[in-house]
Amino acid sequence: MMQIINTGIIGFGLSGKVFHAPFIHTHPGFSLVSVVERHHQYSKDLYPGISVLKSYSELLKDDNIDLVVVATPNIYHYPMVKESLLAGKHVVVEKPFVPTSKEADELIRLSGETGKKIFVFQNRRWDGDFLTIQKLLAAGKFGEIKYYEAHFDRFSPEIKPDGWRDENIPGGGILYDLGAHLIDQALCLFGMPDSINANIKSERPGSRVDDCFDLKLIYNDKTIVLKAGMMVRDPGPRFIIEGTEGNFSKYGIDPQEVALKSGKIPGTNDWGSEESEYWGTLESGVATPFDISRIPTENGNYMGFFDNIYDVLFKNKPRAIPLEEARDVIFIIEKAFESSIKHRAIKTK
Repeated sequence: MMQIINTGIIGFGLSGKVFHAPFIHTHPGFSLVSVVERHHQYSKDLYPGISVLKSYSELLKDDNIDLVVVATPNIYHYPMVKESLLAGKHVVVEKPFVPTSKEADELIRLSGETGKKIFVFQNRRWDGDFLTIQKLLAAGKFGEIKYYEAHFDRFSPEIKPDGWRDENIPGGGILYDLGAHLIDQALCLFGMPDSINANIKSERPGSRVDDCFDLKLIYNDKTIVLKAGMMVRDPGPRFIIEGTEGNFSKYGIDPQEVALKSGKIPGTNDWGSEESEYWGTLESGVATPFDISRIPTENGNYMGFFDNIYDVLFKNKPRAIPLEEARDVIFIIEKAFESSIKHRAIKTK
């Protein structure tokens, strides 16, 4: 008989409602038991069998809960993860892990002391385009990568009056939000850079936080460029890769978020599949005309994150996202802000 992870979610905004509840509800190894909503009961409309709680302290007192999902604004990640560990719960925490690397180190230490696991929700590792790049890299299609560029651009010129990401608080701004995804993917592929050179700024009128960045992660044999902005009307390629044996470019963004927002249920036959018009292009060969191939995009699979939680807890498998890597994302963000303020490259080692 399959063991079940009884799960409670703290927060039912975009993260809890769209990125966590549908997968926990659908996965055969999880049971969605409770959701913490202070002012509403929206989760009850979608999942009638759950309990709606008004405070997360109620959730932590429930001995039936094995796993807590912290799907709250970034400023609350550290105290809520800490209290959950001390209450004897495993924890999923939304990216970014926490606002500071010092807090990350403290939680990693506490996780080891309590024996309770932390899983940081860097779901973009299961984007179809990123899975495709990993597959091509493993097959040696690029040779040695010399240049890698990744974008997470949007056109959202209006500042949301009640949006915490636009507030000048720890963990606010675009670098902690979208940048955490791009940095995590880069570190997954290439490891820690030797130094970082960053330009972080605010472009929208009245913005109190960063809403545009250009990061250069510098290695001795390659350069990684990561960009995001909120004023991009016509996005260019999402990925550009230049290697000694092949170049790759890819437009479009993984369709899973749009599907989830529209209410589609994870696990359908075509889940995570991308239209062929967005497939990437691989150019290879040493002489013109180059060999040009359209590369079908791998199906995106955010359920893979939850599969890994189950495998870690019950099958003694390693975490897909080691805590040290989640911590390094925060470290890079800190160094990026330092670089931007000082207008120079900052060593990371």
